[in-house]
Amino acid sequence: MARGDLTDAQWAVLEPLLPKGKKPGRPPTWARRQLIDGIRFRVRTGVPWRDLPAEYGPWDRAYDLFRRWQRDGTRHRIFTELQAQADAKELITWDINIDSTVVRAHQHAAGARKKGSYRRSRPAASPSSRMTTRLGARAAA
Repeated sequence: MARGDLTDAQWAVLEPLLPKGKKPGRPPTWARRQLIDGIRFRVRTGVPWRDLPAEYGPWDRAYDLFRRWQRDGTRHRIFTELQAQADAKELITWDINIDSTVVRAHQHAAGARKKGSYRRSRPAASPSSRMTTRLGARAAA
């Protein structure tokens, strides 16, 4: 067991919350505990999935489990249940912090006009606009 892996006590709490397999058949090659430890290693260290150590199983299997549980809401459900258990045992202190800081944007960020004289820029006349007048058409000919 590596330094950041789940202890037996942690695994005993987590294992009942994991989804059960629906299909009977061949047993899995890699234990879920190994794959979950691999996911935790990757999240903790930030290494690319392909650099996951071999002791946690193949990287693509750990990635597939991570993405599947992320997409179907399993990770969120497990987190919510663990949080509820910890709250029931009063292991979480819920403190409320109200911050009274006022954040203001710079005047230019809001599109405010600059102080002083304000000049509207006028677009330069294009050559095609001269051709539309009678005088411009004669001068061009």
